[in-house]
Amino acid sequence: MFVTPAYAQAAGGAASALTSFVPLILIFAIMYFLLIRPQQKKAKEHQKMVAALRRGDQVITAGGLIGKVAKVKEDGEVEVELAEGVKVRVVRSTISQVLNKTEPTES
Repeated sequence: MFVTPAYAQAAGGAASALTSFVPLILIFAIMYFLLIRPQQKKAKEHQKMVAALRRGDQVITAGGLIGKVAKVKEDGEVEVELAEGVKVRVVRSTISQVLNKTEPTES
């Protein structure tokens, strides 16, 4: 005659465990499509842009310096000319934007 609520709730325990994970799965899916995936896409585009740097490209560094690429080195560096006769070595990954791209010469 005296049935405690714990006995009544114990029967549906397996289904409620699965139902409690559904919101967590939905939150992860939303975070993936709104945050993680766009960030990966942006990083991939930046890698392509840095890999395609060529002599003569006008670039902006992460520090805000605007210059023209004077020499592309193989060891992850780029020599950027900020003014006439002023050249600075910059790490490739710190180039944030390419303003004017040079066109390839037709041979």
